[in-house]
Amino acid sequence: MQATVKTFDPATRAGSVFLDDGTEIPFGAEAFDAGPLRLLRSGQRVNILLDGGRVTYVTLSTFPLPG
Repeated sequence: MQATVKTFDPATRAGSVFLDDGTEIPFGAEAFDAGPLRLLRSGQRVNILLDGGRVTYVTLSTFPLPG
């Protein structure tokens, strides 16, 4: 699923994303650390994995999601 980064704090590695329908979903350091990223910027398009409404993986929209 694709989303857009709303916020990201590099110190805590947590933030939030907007889904295309405008829903805001927070993510924790675990979801960020699960992917290959070092930094995110506001407005950046990302791919996310959800499990029960919780973000479990965040990566750039050009990178594949784990299968």
